Amino acid sequence: QVVLVESGGGPVQAGESLRLSCAASGGTFSNYVMGWFRQAPGKEREIVAAIGLRGGRGNTYEGDSVKDRFTISRDNFKNTVYLEMNSLKPEDSAVYYCAAGDSGWGPWISDSGSFRFWGQGNQVTVSS
Repeated sequence: QVVLVESGGGPVQAGESLRLSCAASGGTFSNYVMGWFRQAPGKEREIVAAIGLRGGRGNTYEGDSVKDRFTISRDNFKNTVYLEMNSLKPEDSAVYYCAAGDSGWGPWISDSGSFRFWGQGNQVTVSS
């Protein structure tokens, strides 16, 4: 059982930056694809970003709405995945969830069903 604990959310102004962190315990972190999802009120949960087992070029994915603004990274020594969010917009306001999956890296990583373990969620609120 992998336990994921997110931190770093909160209220910010449009244009500002935030970094979310997700610390994992209870499993071998480097065996898991990691992802960030978000869910705004009345909307479906959507992929924000994902990163393969070792990260690096060609092993990360960012959703179209956050491309060039958000960056996902991981530190396998610290068992932590990060989401650096820049140029935040009000439409980025949502509960952000960290997730761990063991289905490997492929086109399915944008599907929340490919992730088995989830954090409790962390609210990000961007005001204009």
